[in-house]
Amino acid sequence: MSSRTETTHITPLGTYLKVFGALLILTVITVTVSRFNFGEYNLIVAMSIAGLKALLVALIFMHLLYDHKFYMVIFILAIVFLAVFIILTMADTQTRKDIYDYEMQEIQKNAVIYNEADTTDLLQADSLSALEHDTAAADDRASEAGH
Repeated sequence: MSSRTETTHITPLGTYLKVFGALLILTVITVTVSRFNFGEYNLIVAMSIAGLKALLVALIFMHLLYDHKFYMVIFILAIVFLAVFIILTMADTQTRKDIYDYEMQEIQKNAVIYNEADTTDLLQADSLSALEHDTAAADDRASEAGH
């Protein structure tokens, strides 16, 4: 038999209310900051505030602060690996313009999709065929009900 004893931690209501207030304040800061242009640092500012909110939730509401430290290490490692993958992906997508000498363009310049009049005609034709299909289905149901 194991002589391991488990201890429980009961977080006071005041702590939850303080964290809730902090989350509300951070949400207001997020909304306020979104109205400013920080240039290339927009993502860093937004992710920093979001990361702080996630940290509060993980530490207090998920009880990682009071639980066995192994769980916190696993959680932190998962976040670090996620951050590494996101940073590498962003670095790749942000530097593609330096590698390739062409920019995105239409595959077929005179395609129907780029002509508004033709697109409108196609949409109307699709809606008419859908209406005809619905009418035929209703007629089939009516004929089946009559038998």
